[in-house]
Amino acid sequence: MAKWLITVGIVLVVLGLAWPLLAKLGLGSLPGDIRYERKGYTFYFPVTTSILVSLVLTLILWIFRR
Repeated sequence: MAKWLITVGIVLVVLGLAWPLLAKLGLGSLPGDIRYERKGYTFYFPVTTSILVSLVLTLILWIFRR
């Protein structure tokens, strides 16, 4: 369990550091991401980005488990 938590922590740190680069590539503003803006209020739900990140992480974890 400790190895798993350390791995998840490292992945989160790497993603946090890479986020500015990923934002420049368009990740976070893909078609299908929901953005609702009003005066003084913004709601943002990255549906497509979440699915894409989930697929990539699933593939990476699947490769490491083999």
